[in-house]
Amino acid sequence: MLPNDALDRLQSGCKSIGERCQSLGVSSWEIVATQSYGHQIDIEGGKISLAAGGGEGGYGIRVIEDGKFGFAYLVDVKSADKAISSALSIARMSPSIEGFVLPSEQKANQVGGLYDKSIVQMDSESLLTQADMIISEVASLDNRAVVTGGGIGVSASASAILTSEGIESAGLTTSHGVGVQVSIEENGQLTSSWQSNSSRSKLPEIPSCVARAVEWAKLTRDPIKVDSVKDESPVLMTSEGFSPLFSVVVPNAVKGEKLARSESFWSGKMNQTVISSDLSLIDDATVDGCRSSGSRDDEGVPTRKNLLIESGKLLGSLWSTRDAAQQIAEGRIIDATTTGSAIRSGHQSPPVSGCSNLFLTTDSKIQQFDAMVESMADGYVVNSVMGAHTANPTSGDFSVTTSSILRVENGEIIGSVKQAGLSGNMAKALSENVILGDDVRPQGSYSSGTMYLPSVLLNQGLRVNPA
Repeated sequence: MLPNDALDRLQSGCKSIGERCQSLGVSSWEIVATQSYGHQIDIEGGKISLAAGGGEGGYGIRVIEDGKFGFAYLVDVKSADKAISSALSIARMSPSIEGFVLPSEQKANQVGGLYDKSIVQMDSESLLTQADMIISEVASLDNRAVVTGGGIGVSASASAILTSEGIESAGLTTSHGVGVQVSIEENGQLTSSWQSNSSRSKLPEIPSCVARAVEWAKLTRDPIKVDSVKDESPVLMTSEGFSPLFSVVVPNAVKGEKLARSESFWSGKMNQTVISSDLSLIDDATVDGCRSSGSRDDEGVPTRKNLLIESGKLLGSLWSTRDAAQQIAEGRIIDATTTGSAIRSGHQSPPVSGCSNLFLTTDSKIQQFDAMVESMADGYVVNSVMGAHTANPTSGDFSVTTSSILRVENGEIIGSVKQAGLSGNMAKALSENVILGDDVRPQGSYSSGTMYLPSVLLNQGLRVNPA
């Protein structure tokens, strides 16, 4: 799936472009390169609908001149001169940021578990076999259930970075992902659930998301009538339900430039209690095997464990080199430096501040799902939401809908609700009396990085309005 010389070719290309920068009189430059290949199987209507494969990649060039930066990207090394000239032209038209320089080389510790050779050895036939097994497994769990959407994908990526400041690094990563939309249609009633798993290592033939999708397609059948609730309600959100809202709001709230610009609901609250006193928030790209881990960030700075909130108190924030220099130059803060938190969406974009692996933890006793349902007395269980991207990352306010929601009375689930609106404020919901579950599952993010979140029982700040 990935050519044996992919990494060598990227490193050679970076050196060639770096040499052209020097020849053209560019003294401060950064070259990044990526190349990825993959296979994908799509499932639709209980059948395999598409098998595809391919690759993409290229080089990104960032040049710095008197605190000004310009960026350009290219595919063919032969066009390096044109891209360098374009980046220089952009830099010379850009505002200068006093004190902005590229980071210097620092030793980085190796992070393991990011590459699995068995994934590279998987081909389209392997994925076809796995898809057939998943389709059969869904039918065996409930003969009414059908995989109406989803698929399987594997990929391998090579990446490299080379800078004028002596940073030179390269590495390989792999990914295996499965997502399934399971539907049950019977007696004129259609219910469905989307669940997924993704890992740097090879997933089991039948990952856990398959059974969860069938379970929630069954749980949401035969909805009951529920009166509208005027007051706040306890809401138990599964990892899948909580992560979309969390990922829109919280990662933005802990970015250094957002805090400095008063664009975070935690602006001006450094060293103050901002969430429940038993909760902590950590961003850590150094954990072996995590989806957004790496020994260096996307500027080549060594990654580290960043303690953002400890026992409810806001103690830190996330910075890239440029963002830190800009906020100091503009007088919003006195001091800031990179936290090894620069991210890119690929070789076609310059780095910005962002999360890697964000962990929400508690000092209190974690609970199993059934115990959390029992402790909430009367409330709701929400497994997915629609419209999370509309949440306000500055205020923390959100208003979403859900059709994957259960009603709880006297500590027992009494049935599903056809549809409901869910609104509230994330900062308030996390401020006190929050209970975390015992099953942490990695989830994708609307903003950046990966969220490692359990089910969460929120006891305040939320309103549910059943349709």
